[in-house]
Amino acid sequence: MVTSRPRPAPAAPATAPGPGPGPSLAERKRRLVSDELSEAALQLLAAKGFDAVTVDEIGAAAGVSKRTFFRYFASKEDVVVRFLADMGTGIHAELTARPADEPPSTALRHAVWVPVAACAGHSERALRVVQLILRTPALLARFLERQAEWREHLAAELGRRHGLDPESDLYPRMAAGMALTAFDAVLRRWSDSEGAEDPADLLDRAFAVITPALDTVG
Repeated sequence: MVTSRPRPAPAAPATAPGPGPGPSLAERKRRLVSDELSEAALQLLAAKGFDAVTVDEIGAAAGVSKRTFFRYFASKEDVVVRFLADMGTGIHAELTARPADEPPSTALRHAVWVPVAACAGHSERALRVVQLILRTPALLARFLERQAEWREHLAAELGRRHGLDPESDLYPRMAAGMALTAFDAVLRRWSDSEGAEDPADLLDRAFAVITPALDTVG
């Protein structure tokens, strides 16, 4: 049986050491512009369709020039690719942060929950972006390419956690693949239902299917 769905980790105690030096003002400004361009691009692409939106329109929506857009992104597709890269980074970072003695199914469910929670937290907006990716062949192809990269990263982390070599042991890649298949199935079902189904419930149901296999490490 699947355990209760992930909850946010407790805040660090007040005595915890402070973070190191933060990004510079220039780096923060660059990130802000990049985020504004990403948001404008994703929403326009989701609302009008990938082929119907021009770079000029994206720049105008973000309040920057076409030249500025190309300083941050190589193309419209690059905006979506970076969005997908951020999703993969979040999954891997969460898996790495999970307790070492946690069952694999629990650790992987928490990891996959990161992007699912982001979708659930911005339901209408996220739904349009997910549908854009799944329903645009070129973007879907890039999504699947990214998932293949995520699988290798997750497999390496699972190998480290359980003392297994992903090159010679089947478990790390198979476990990573099952977790990402569950993630993909949840996004597709949520997209097909037009957001009517609860992503958290879908994730619980998906992991109920694969938990026995995930927790058979060997």
